[in-house]
Order: sequence, then C-alpha cells, then structure tokens
Amino acid sequence: MKLLVCIKQVPDLESRFKPNAEGVWYDETDLAWRMNEYDEYAVEQAVQLREKLGDGAKLTVLSIGPDRVVAAIKKALAMGADNAAHIQDPAAAVKDPWQIASIIAAYAKDKGFDLIFTGMQSQDRGSAQVGVAVAEQLGFACTTTIVGFQYENGTVTAKRELEGGVKGVVKLKTPALVTCQLGLNVPRYPTLPNIMKAKKKEITVIAVADLLSEAALATTASFHPPAKKGGGIVLEGDVGELADKVVAILKDKTAVLR
Repeated sequence: MKLLVCIKQVPDLESRFKPNAEGVWYDETDLAWRMNEYDEYAVEQAVQLREKLGDGAKLTVLSIGPDRVVAAIKKALAMGADNAAHIQDPAAAVKDPWQIASIIAAYAKDKGFDLIFTGMQSQDRGSAQVGVAVAEQLGFACTTTIVGFQYENGTVTAKRELEGGVKGVVKLKTPALVTCQLGLNVPRYPTLPNIMKAKKKEITVIAVADLLSEAALATTASFHPPAKKGGGIVLEGDVGELADKVVAILKDKTAVLR
C-alpha cells in the first residue's frame, strides 16, 4: 500500500509579521519556521497506519517550497515516513490553492497512491482548499476535518467534526484523501535515533516547473495589517479623583450616563 502525506512549512505564530516590499505577502526576514500544526496530525495518522500495515506499506512525505522546507521534511521523516519529495519552489507562498493542488496532483497521478493525508488547512493562508482540490484533480474520494480514523481492507472509516460539536461518520473506498483536524491524535516527538535515521532517508528534489501547468485562479491584491484604532487613556491619581474622571469621560464620550 502506498501512502502520501503532504506538509507545509509555516511561520511560527509568535513571529512578528509585516508585509513584504511588494505588499502581497509577509516579509520572511527574521521569521521562525515550523511544520504546519494540522499537517503534524496528518503525519502522525499516516505513520500510525504505516506501522499497522508493516512492510507492505510505504509512506512518502511531500512539501513544496524553498530550501528551508527541508527542515519540516526531515521532521516528518524522523516521525516515521520512509522517503520524501521536495518540490523546489522559491515562490510557493504566492501561488494560489489551485496551483498548489495541481502541483501535488501532477506528482501523485502516476505513483499509485492509495491514501493521501493532508492537514485541514494551513496556519498562514487558511484556505482549507488544497486537500479537496487535490482529490478533485485525482478523482479520489475525499472527506475533511477528520477527528477519527480507521482503515480496514481498502475502506476508510472517518469521524468528521461538523458544526456545533456534531460528529459525522463516513466510509470511503480507496483511493481516497482525508484532511486532518485537531483532536485526531497526539503527534509524536521524533526521538534522537529516528532523527539520525532520517538523515539517511532519500529526499527527491523536483523543480516546480516540471509539475506546474495550471494558471492561478486567484491572486493576492494586497496584504496589510488591520487599521490602527485610537489609543487608550491612562488615568492617574487618587481613587476618588479617578472615579470622577471616569464619570466625566463616560458622559462626554459615550451615551452610558446620558
């Protein structure tokens, strides 16, 4: 059985973000990078299935981006993936979800994958479109936002998280694609021996030009922080004076005491 898990490297959310010079994405200077959180659940579920199936299964991890994404690829390899494909693309951040999906589909179409795992969405763009678009282009059965997963004899049984805390259960015949949500599992920490083993695992590098044939369906017109709101007022003095100042401000600036 052939398994594929797709991952993305994203900026750590504690980073300080600012628009780049072109005003269409963020400036990558001084950002810290990590594997997309939802993709970690996808990797863990794929590895668990790989372990269950034993030597009859092979798990490939795929990531699109510049040289720095190799760090995320190596983490997935250390978690238990067998090999990797790095789609070399310095401009991956400005491609729309349809283009990213077409790159993945072009890579996967002749590889005979039975199951593809992706994160529900990326933490930077958050479109939640790539996984379903890959399934559409490959003609795979697909279900999204899964929080439970079982596989038996060519059938996936997935529990989905729906609105209002409702859960749905679906069954899919392979080949299939699932997108993974928080609560599906607890991603493992790579051990030192597995980190060392990951260094010897094969990473195939492919130029994005060899796979991309689709034009963008959407483009980013501008990327900017929210407009700044007015600053607050800092009051100083005795409690009695402060109370009088607050009452005066409420009367002057609001309709609370009118």
